[in-house]
Order: sequence, then structure tokens, then C-alpha cells
Amino acid sequence: MDAQLQRRIQRYGWDRAVDFYEASWAAQLQPAQERLLEMAALQPGERVLDIACGTGLVTFRAADLVGATGRVVATDISQKMVDFTAQEAKRRGLSHVECMRMGAETLAFPDGSFDAVLCALGLMYVPDVAAALGEMGRVLTPGGRAVAAVWGARSRCGWAEIFPIVESRVQSDVCPMFFQLGTGNSLADSFTRAGFSTVRNDRISTGLRYNSGDAAADAAFAGGPVAMAYSRFDDATRAAARADYLTSIAEYRDGEGYLIPGEFVIARADM
Repeated sequence: MDAQLQRRIQRYGWDRAVDFYEASWAAQLQPAQERLLEMAALQPGERVLDIACGTGLVTFRAADLVGATGRVVATDISQKMVDFTAQEAKRRGLSHVECMRMGAETLAFPDGSFDAVLCALGLMYVPDVAAALGEMGRVLTPGGRAVAAVWGARSRCGWAEIFPIVESRVQSDVCPMFFQLGTGNSLADSFTRAGFSTVRNDRISTGLRYNSGDAAADAAFAGGPVAMAYSRFDDATRAAARADYLTSIAEYRDGEGYLIPGEFVIARADM
């Protein structure tokens, strides 16, 4: 798959997802984000880079941890995600948070600019993961650390049928290797190959709770990685795709809503 095309799909897809993202994923991603921040062990005054920041769910918690004497730079490939985070940082009065559009594989910072680099649920979408991890290592100070979270094994993510459901209707090329980093020790091994010295891995199971079928389908289609493809569907195609998705998660019905199993892998790698 053409890497430039994949980046363009990601950029405009997440532009479309921004209005649905927090309502669809803030609570559901919290276990991974909390564990990532625990493993990062951020300290007051530190300089932090948050790659694939989205709407700032990790950015603002990192900003609280490093305090006003620290610095947090939030980057994302989506301009609308960056704009959202910047506006929210301004609303919160966080003058030590900077936001800019930037791809993970080419970070426009000098060597040794940061004490910690974070990437919460973003690496799955990067066409060249090795390049992104290499850039993380380059911008870290000696002794700095990178912490990344990805989705786990496909078999442990009950929402995974969203990809074939969309692909059967339009070629989306969203993220063909989406679950690869969450399989086995792939994430930790990738950090080791990128030159990090000490890597530790954690795997956690979770449940994604949605109060209704509409909420579950909105999260999967409008608030996530297939938002670009979904935007091209006509009304009839959207209705059919949503019906297929709800059928795929029917076993996870919980009262009027759904409790869909998921898994996260979080790794900390030190320089």
C-alpha cells in the first residue's frame, strides 16, 4: 500500500472523526491512557511530546503532571484534531501546552528535545512504524523514555469486524496491519529494534461500554478510523453497514447497550 495515500486517508479521516471522538472513545480508552501515564511516570518540569494527540485526552493529563514549569507539545496528523486540542488548551489556560500538525515519522524537533514521548493508540495507523520509533528515540534526551499504547490481539477486540464490513463496501486502506503491533511481543520487539535499551510490556483487558446500538455504531463508524470511508456511503449503505456491525457485536449485548471486549498493549522503552 502506498504510504503517502495511507497518510492522506488518516489525515482527512480523523478530520471527519473529531466531532464524534470524545463522546465515542473518551471513557473507552481511559484504561489504556491511565496505564500509559503510570508507566511514563511524568515529573514536574519535564518536557513531553504527545504524538497522535487526538483531542488531547492524554495531552491535558500530561500537562497537569508536569505542571507550569514543564512543557507539553501535542502533535497529530489531523489539523482539526490539532485545532481542537489547541482551543481546549487555551480554554483551560494551559500556556505550557503547544499544538502542531505533524506526522510521527518526521518529527521537526532537534535531537534530545524531550524527557518523555507518549503515543496513545496512534502507532497502529503509522505506515512506517520503525521510522516513527526511531524519531521518538532521536528526540529523547539520554535516559529519556517513550511509552506507547496500541490495541491488542484481533481475537480479543470484539469490535474488529468493522474493518471487513467497511472493506466489503469500499476500498478504504485504513490500516491493513492494524492489529500487528498488539500481537505477541511485537510492540516491545519494535522498540528494541529501534535502539531502545530497556523495554517492558503490559497487556490489559477491558470492556467498551455503549448505552445503545446507535452509540456503538457511531463510535465504530463516525468516531474512529473508518470515518473517511463511512462519509462516502449513501444512506442505504450506511444503514446496511451499521446493521451488519450490530450483528457482529450482538453477543456482547448488555441490557439496552453493549459491553464489547477489548485489549490494550502498553510498552515503556528507555534510552
